[in-house]
Amino acid sequence: MTTLTADLHYTVTPALAADDIASLAQLLHACVADNASVGFVQPFSPAAAAGFWQGLAAPVAAGERIMLLARAQGRIVGTVQLIPAGMPNGLHRAEVAKLLVHPDARRQGIARTLMMQVEQQARARGTRLLVLDTRSGDAAEQLYLSLGYHISGQIPDYVLSPQGQGGEPVWEPTTVMYKVLGH
Repeated sequence: MTTLTADLHYTVTPALAADDIASLAQLLHACVADNASVGFVQPFSPAAAAGFWQGLAAPVAAGERIMLLARAQGRIVGTVQLIPAGMPNGLHRAEVAKLLVHPDARRQGIARTLMMQVEQQARARGTRLLVLDTRSGDAAEQLYLSLGYHISGQIPDYVLSPQGQGGEPVWEPTTVMYKVLGH
């Protein structure tokens, strides 16, 4: 593990530049290769990772997704997204999605800081309720609990494991969580 915290900067990006997309693709590819359950399964190519982020460029630029980035020594080592609800009866809530920290940069407080910053962004936008889901039993579940999230429930067989087992699909549960933000 490389210590990166000496030169760590957190920002909200109003748009994804080509360099950001390339760096985010490397981050996502590394996380999926490390068995992160973030929507993708093996085999997962760097081109597919880049395509995912290219598809988010317009929603980020339009403000439909608020993207936070953690950079260390000039490269993106972590990210998280805030996705405000779009329906009139849900304008007070948002989803937290795609919390990613590069495997080489884990255990340095980056995920915790990104989560605290995403909560700040949510409060600044008048959001009162955050929701998220995570693969049940992952370290992320404990992180969210330590940050004051509550378990709403668990859904069995919700996701296909990113790795699988000998070509056979492995279905895993997800834990749905929420946090009511103080003002």
